[in-house]
Amino acid sequence: MVEESKIRSFLVLAPGEQAFAAALASGADALVLDLRGDFAPAREPAAALLRLPRPPGLRLYARVAPLSCAAIDADLAAVVAAGADGVFLPEACGGPSIQHLAAKLAVQEAECGRPDGATRIIALATQTPAAIFALGRYAGASARLEALAFDVEPLRRALGAEPASLASEALASTCPASPFALARAGLLLGAAAAGVAAIDGPFAALADARGLIAECRAARRDGFSAKLALDGAQIPPINQTFVGARPAL
Repeated sequence: MVEESKIRSFLVLAPGEQAFAAALASGADALVLDLRGDFAPAREPAAALLRLPRPPGLRLYARVAPLSCAAIDADLAAVVAAGADGVFLPEACGGPSIQHLAAKLAVQEAECGRPDGATRIIALATQTPAAIFALGRYAGASARLEALAFDVEPLRRALGAEPASLASEALASTCPASPFALARAGLLLGAAAAGVAAIDGPFAALADARGLIAECRAARRDGFSAKLALDGAQIPPINQTFVGARPAL
């Protein structure tokens, strides 16, 4: 398990100077620069942002390409050399995927002179059907593993489910056999078994402040210690809700 700190909120953003400046002012405990395929040209701008001075205590992560994508090596080369604190791994599927990524990170750290193990891993662990069956296979995978993060929008698309089917407090109560509710419960159990933190997924309804607060409270009650955010306005409610939560990050 990683050493304790007080990360409650992760703000996900596409790399860009204006977005980064706004994110720094949001009060988020950590920023996640998204390098998904749609933003492939943002790899170098992201590296430049990672090199900028940052407020004390702020953690900077990059969401890199999946292991199945050739772009992951270029992503890692850019963000590890730039000093990212960690990477978010999309489509993570149990311990073997973490071990694979850890080996790649070790190579990149050696090549740019960073200490071995300096770059942490957060697994986006509920994005594919196969990943759900691997949630109990993260224990002992790597000392780099920092947390499992909940995100089921890719899973919804893989299943062909309606957008309204996504896991929520109401769904968990009325339909506990939903694949999304099962994924949420499995992630919490898998994170606990691996001795790492569980990060709740983003709340997509940006204008629904009451809904965000309700979801944050439900997440903390169930054992999540932090939450992803899609907008800086979501950070204050998230931080307020998760104050004093189990400090696993």
